[in-house]
Amino acid sequence: MIHIVFQTADINTLQKAFDLDGKLQGEIIEIKDEFAVGPLADIYETEGYQQRRDWWKEVLEFSPYTDALGLVDDKLIVHSLLRKLDGDITETVWIWMAQNAHDVCGYYWLMPQLKAYQGRVFVLYLNNLPFINEKGGIFYPTNIFEILPKEILKAKRLARPITLSEFEIDPDEFKKLCAENAMLRILEGGKKISGRDAAYYDNDIMQAITNEPQKLSKIVATLGGKLKVRTGDVFLVWRIRQLAAAGKLDATGDWGKGWKEISVKLAASFDRSDVHRQTGQKNTP
Repeated sequence: MIHIVFQTADINTLQKAFDLDGKLQGEIIEIKDEFAVGPLADIYETEGYQQRRDWWKEVLEFSPYTDALGLVDDKLIVHSLLRKLDGDITETVWIWMAQNAHDVCGYYWLMPQLKAYQGRVFVLYLNNLPFINEKGGIFYPTNIFEILPKEILKAKRLARPITLSEFEIDPDEFKKLCAENAMLRILEGGKKISGRDAAYYDNDIMQAITNEPQKLSKIVATLGGKLKVRTGDVFLVWRIRQLAAAGKLDATGDWGKGWKEISVKLAASFDRSDVHRQTGQKNTP
């Protein structure tokens, strides 16, 4: 049994659950790319793949994750997975995903590559399902890693084979997303993903920034706690850099020394009353 997750934190959660139930033991593979952001055009072709890597290189510049680009090679991970499936016809794959765009977009990218193994590929989609938290209350997790290991054991009953129909329909949905090539994708419910412009979070960013300088790390932390539709810190900082380049924000400090050295405030010429007009849209699904 091979388990696939889309977030690093999920690995630890699954491993703890497997320690409670040896029948679930198996290799855990992580698809590392975050397909909910960035370009997707021709993603399965060399040119499209390189364009995406170039975009990530730009986004990760100056971040604490500059080494991540060299560690991400999901094409090689999938190639190795397919070799294992070809080498052992009894091997099965369980794809774990929760109700968030990161997991669902990763699933969409992955599944067309597994079509030849229909019947051996299972999915556990924890979509809008209640679980028990540490305090004994009911909650609806949006990430696998939020679930207690003992609750994961209950979730295993949800595993089901991906149907032949899904192997036909879902890749078509992903093709549409790739053709649209939006810079951001959000989950509207179920497995419905829709594209959004890169400026989707700009209004939230501008509202979080004041006329007085604030540390970039504080701004990102504030946004992380307030956004109704979450995204990664690197995407938010990339947008802050672009807004600064457009003259809407003033960013001071040495980017070459990392995010911790940067302070940000509204540009002197920026009128807060024009936030909605300037940024073009509100953060609404």
